[in-house]
Amino acid sequence: MTTRDKAYEWIDAHKDDMVDLWKQMVTIDSGIGVKEGGMEMGNLCAGILEKLGFSIRRVSYEKCGDTIIGERGDLSKPYTILMGHMDTVFFKGEPEKRPFTIKDGKAYGPGVLDMKGGVCILLSTLEALHAAGFDDFPCKVILVADEEPAHVFSNAPEVIEKESKGAKCAFNFETGFPDHALVVQRKGCWRFFIETFGRGCHVGNDPQNGRSAILEMAHKIIEIENLTDYSKQYNVNVGTIEGGTVANAAPAHCKVECDFRYVHPEDLPILRKKVEEVCAKQYVPDVTTKLYDSVGFAVMPQLPGNLELLKIAQEVAEESGFPVPGPKLCGGGSDAAYTEAAGVPTLCGTGVEGSRNHTVEEWADVDSLFRRAKQMAGILLKLNEK
Repeated sequence: MTTRDKAYEWIDAHKDDMVDLWKQMVTIDSGIGVKEGGMEMGNLCAGILEKLGFSIRRVSYEKCGDTIIGERGDLSKPYTILMGHMDTVFFKGEPEKRPFTIKDGKAYGPGVLDMKGGVCILLSTLEALHAAGFDDFPCKVILVADEEPAHVFSNAPEVIEKESKGAKCAFNFETGFPDHALVVQRKGCWRFFIETFGRGCHVGNDPQNGRSAILEMAHKIIEIENLTDYSKQYNVNVGTIEGGTVANAAPAHCKVECDFRYVHPEDLPILRKKVEEVCAKQYVPDVTTKLYDSVGFAVMPQLPGNLELLKIAQEVAEESGFPVPGPKLCGGGSDAAYTEAAGVPTLCGTGVEGSRNHTVEEWADVDSLFRRAKQMAGILLKLNEK
């Protein structure tokens, strides 16, 4: 029996254990800003890694859980990075409202797809390889606790880039897709705020003295949304809006947060200039406008090495009778951008397959939990042969 067969056999024999770990993770409330849940997830993952012979380092923060860095083997040699995030996009209390459930082969619950299923695959793959007698390859695991809010609570991007120097490749266990594709490229994300400042008044007694910040913003929203150009592979969304006080007063203030997605790094200054031009226009007399950055993700470019990793994944799939993954350009950002900033070829979206992430309809295919763990075990073994 080959090492790969032994690893696959371990996964087949431990499906219930893998689902139990998945459920345990989804049950932990590690939503945005829930530090205690982030710490609990980090402690769970660190404990499993320690049992597999990893030494653990932590980077701690005031408002989120620790970044967990697990290391094993001789890292002076080119090593492999396995990475993911332990938080979910939801807020405190969501696991109680929507506990982990399985129905008709699909798992449901906050973060079941994005990306606690992926973290479960990461750890289970290492357990399977350990049981098969293959655990001496140089490896670094990086797990962060505030990816969903784009690391507003940490310096994780800098940590990831620094920790990636010297690696030969990286795998990010982000959300997988029902078409079985693997992500070789991701759009960047620029988030920004626009605020308008007008003048309030009583609209019954003194309407002509009012200067509506909302009316000014309404014109700008339409222009901002019209900057979407799918032929150039970028799109903008005005995602939140707030302003005004009561219906009978002209609104003196309005604020929106926007999200711009783009493929090429050189697009960002072009898009920024277009937004600045919109903000410089004045539709309502005396209303002023302020533009400033929020948070975002860098572009994950398609490095040549990404396609080489995809080819290995395709070989494993063909040999194992799995669906053969194709390449995917994904609109969502991920921390794969920061391993690539260190020049490390990265394959992303290697986690559990499903859809509707970031919504209450989020689901994940249960069988893909086991298949993707086998596929990753096969990939790591094949990389060791090269």
